[in-house]
Amino acid sequence: MDRIEMTSPLSFSVLGPVRVRRGRTEIDPGTRQQRLILALLLVRAGGAVSVAELVELLWEAAPPPSAVNVVHRHVGMLRRRFEPGLPRRAAGSVLIRDGAEYRLPVTEESLDLLRFRRLVGRAAAGAGEPAVELYRDALALWRDRCVSGLHTGDRVHPEFVAVDRERFTAVRAATDAALRAGCVHLVLPAIRLAAAFEPLDEALQARLLLALAADGRRAEALAAYAEVTQRLADGLGIQPGSDLRAARERLLGPDTPPDGSGSGRGFATAGVRRRSAGPGLSFPGRVESPAQLPADHPYFTGRRAAVAAAEQLLAAEPPTTALLVGGMPGVGKTTFAVHLAHRLAARYPDGQLHADLRGFDSGDSVMTPGEALRGFLWSLGVAPPAIPAELPAQAALYRDILAERRVLILLDNCRDWEQVRHLLPGTGGSLVIATSRRRIADGARPSGVRPFHLDLLTDAESRELLVRRLGGTADTDRAAVDEIVTRCGRLPLALALVATRSIGRAGLSLPAVAGELAEADGRLTGFGDAHADLEATFSWSYRALTPEAARLFRLLPLHPTGVLGTEAVAALGGLSRRSARGLLAELGGQLLVQPDDGRWRMHDLVRAYAADLGEEHDDSAERAAAVERLHDHVSRTRRREAPRPGPTVSTGRRG
Repeated sequence: MDRIEMTSPLSFSVLGPVRVRRGRTEIDPGTRQQRLILALLLVRAGGAVSVAELVELLWEAAPPPSAVNVVHRHVGMLRRRFEPGLPRRAAGSVLIRDGAEYRLPVTEESLDLLRFRRLVGRAAAGAGEPAVELYRDALALWRDRCVSGLHTGDRVHPEFVAVDRERFTAVRAATDAALRAGCVHLVLPAIRLAAAFEPLDEALQARLLLALAADGRRAEALAAYAEVTQRLADGLGIQPGSDLRAARERLLGPDTPPDGSGSGRGFATAGVRRRSAGPGLSFPGRVESPAQLPADHPYFTGRRAAVAAAEQLLAAEPPTTALLVGGMPGVGKTTFAVHLAHRLAARYPDGQLHADLRGFDSGDSVMTPGEALRGFLWSLGVAPPAIPAELPAQAALYRDILAERRVLILLDNCRDWEQVRHLLPGTGGSLVIATSRRRIADGARPSGVRPFHLDLLTDAESRELLVRRLGGTADTDRAAVDEIVTRCGRLPLALALVATRSIGRAGLSLPAVAGELAEADGRLTGFGDAHADLEATFSWSYRALTPEAARLFRLLPLHPTGVLGTEAVAALGGLSRRSARGLLAELGGQLLVQPDDGRWRMHDLVRAYAADLGEEHDDSAERAAAVERLHDHVSRTRRREAPRPGPTVSTGRRG
């Protein structure tokens, strides 16, 4: 390296593999552990990183006794790579130590991450084609995932994941800006690349469809929709969500307003026959009827008794206007409701409407009744300017239109009765099928609204599901299949994830999968990569709990048998019987099962999830106190129920 090169400033890259350059010369960052240390320092972008954080980064849960010294030694070796003439133990000017923390000062010129953020910030503040060009330049800095090549297994540091998330957020914003400006060709390569990295990110895939269509590649966009639909079905066992369905409808609907007005967030927008009930109500150019049902699940199996019971309910008097399908997380409510809707669709000649109400999503993503009604009214032929602004007026117009028609309405992921009641038809022959992980409308349920509980699969249905997905492999390993069914507790989501995992890992036999589940002893980690999907599904219900119910949920796995009477639960939680009864009712709507004997039970996988939460969030002293309270309750109960000795009978004679 010549003298001029030696004085050149260092430059760093983390938007891909970790790289260091001085001028035109590449510098080897050293071992994997040294690269990891450097990566976290760079992602902090000049911020401090403590030695404790570096120890956790390198060893996670089991650092060696010498961990702190090893970190200092790795930092010293990085210093000497960056400043070759630096004396041993000298502080240096590149990697700065401040007590128990390290910093690596960087600028926009020396770190690609900071340049990316600056360009994205300027693009977001701009408009038109110049903003899209800034997005293009920002996304061109990415060569792979953040600090790619340093991850082992499934463990990725959350700060590296967060930087990746910045990229995908920028891609979505760039696509929206390019669609508005009519210059999608500028960022289409970056959209394609990002979509390839995140094949199951529905918002990203939806934007790829819209970008392809805007670039004149409509056939390619439709083919991409078919591919992502298959990926979602095979990988997660789910149907496309609202973003993808809305994108597909825009591909198929040449009459969609260019600004998307009136479409309602998350809606497909096929139209219906024109209606002439008032000025401005009909929307010219609409097709004959809406057909918004998601595709039936390609691996739907079993549920014959449940389908028959639902159809029997629908035939009962008075006529059913809404069927509320409930059940625990992962039991297959959406899949069942979609399948049932397809069976019934021919009875409703005026079409089908569908909305994912996102009732258990966080924050602003939950769909309001007003948003749902605006989307439905637009799909039913009401021109956007004619849709009333107020919710009661929207609901009245919706009921007025449905009074003359027979329409099937599928509402998925409903949060509560307030979210659903405005979307029910009034008089007429329309039907709502709604899914929720809560019991909704238990008290003030109007006539014609009927609850329907979806239970776990039977053993035979569980085996059928695995055989349908895995083919002959499952037929030849009956013992392994039975073990998997037992470990999954007949929960459809768990079975589907195991099947997907078995297909996706070459050489992983069913006996090996069954063995991993058995070794995990009921823990979700036995599902390997898929345990995060189970946790996410359960977490939607957990996040909706009140703090008191969430605390009790975390304590329930401490009960040794899992058969939960009200008094035992009250003792476990340190609650009154009345409070325990109310919290059990809240949990029972989503996360507990109450068989005919009146006592509550937890599914084994939900129990494992609750146990993990308890160990993570609750103080060990609080958990020990809960066990002690339960032990005292059991002891008191046994003493109370023990038979008392009878009166002493004298056998002596009187003398």
